[in-house]
Amino acid sequence: MKKYAVIMAVALLFGIVFSAFAASAVSADKETVIEFWTTDNEEDRVLAYEAVAETFMAEHPEIDLQIVPIDEAGIAQRIAAAQAANRLPDIIRMGVERVSSFAADGILSLDAAEATIQSIGVDDFQAGPLTMVTDPATGKFAAIPFDGWIQALWYRSDIFDTLGLNPPITWEDINAACDALSGAEDLLYAIGLGTDPGQNYPHQIFEQVALSNNAWPFDDEGNVTMNTPEMIEALRFYTELQRCAMPGPQYWRGARESYELGQSGLMFYSTYIMDDLVVGSGLDDGGNIPVVENLPQNSGFAPVMEGNTGAATYGQLVTLAITKDADPIAQEIVKHFMTGDNYLQILALAPMGKVPVLKSAIDGWRGLSEYFEYYSEDTITQVANGYETMQRWLFRPDYDAVERAVVGDIEGRLFISQAISNIALEGIMTPESAAEWLQEQVETLYAERSQ
Repeated sequence: MKKYAVIMAVALLFGIVFSAFAASAVSADKETVIEFWTTDNEEDRVLAYEAVAETFMAEHPEIDLQIVPIDEAGIAQRIAAAQAANRLPDIIRMGVERVSSFAADGILSLDAAEATIQSIGVDDFQAGPLTMVTDPATGKFAAIPFDGWIQALWYRSDIFDTLGLNPPITWEDINAACDALSGAEDLLYAIGLGTDPGQNYPHQIFEQVALSNNAWPFDDEGNVTMNTPEMIEALRFYTELQRCAMPGPQYWRGARESYELGQSGLMFYSTYIMDDLVVGSGLDDGGNIPVVENLPQNSGFAPVMEGNTGAATYGQLVTLAITKDADPIAQEIVKHFMTGDNYLQILALAPMGKVPVLKSAIDGWRGLSEYFEYYSEDTITQVANGYETMQRWLFRPDYDAVERAVVGDIEGRLFISQAISNIALEGIMTPESAAEWLQEQVETLYAERSQ
């Protein structure tokens, strides 16, 4: 295994050096080469980034701006190899969960991020994303927010109105909907709940439930807190929803299909689902699911969940980070990508899953997809404003690198998904015993990571 790791490291290092050599050969007539690594790595997306890069180079003929597609899962290894070769890129597009660790390792320039955000206009950024990229040690911005998506509890607003139900925001109202929807208005179930122990979909839903009840993996003093009363309450609330849910292990596919077919009235899903509610999700053997008539117009969007002791919205923020030795022109490039039509051109690649972080871009974003026309003004407004309450266990600013790594391991090892299955499907755990099991697993992880 060690020999394999060495071989991979050498290969990555060779790739970085070879790329640098090739870039220098191609760009011999340019004064400055800038590398922009992006995890938007599909072909059509790379072409869009290159098109925006071309407009920048037209204004700055001395700059050779190279768009380099990379895989999100391998970004840590790519950065490590680049750092070893002293060939870090100038700009990196990546998820916000990477920012704190890269900043702690001295890879990022906080001063450059700070200056870029000031140049774009601090007041134009939504407040939530700025909070997520703020370095707790210095108070400076560690990266520039770029785009992202919001998770929500989608619900059949037409049936809710008929039954006199409140929007499913509070635990009380979600429970009321759970009891009222099964068998009502041709529905078979209230919800397709995430219960498959082999999928991270249950974790994604549960994390929002836990956050809405102020339940976290660690407390302020760094103690593991997976067995607190708040965590037990969250496990109980979540698993008791199985009483009105689809039977058997379920994950996002079953939840999505049952909602689109009109079999269930509730569904946890990100904003990416918005176009599928119009035309139907694709099937493995071709074609699309035949969705219920007027489903977008009859779908409410509840991004905020309110538990017994808190409220939270779950989602993802993508950032642009400037590395420590980047050429100062990198700041202008980031600003260029986030200005006017350039920014909208990137958001247009997937408008439902690329919610703008700039207030000035919201009106333009709303015109990027014909599918927005199928949704109410209230739904679109809630999507646009979802960052203001968006949280993740990983975003907590006082967690150190070890704690953040453990949080990633909790999801990666599917501990939450297993606990939920053991309670809701297998019946071999209670919320209390599952919380104790989670406490033991996370304490072990933390001890291993702390060595």
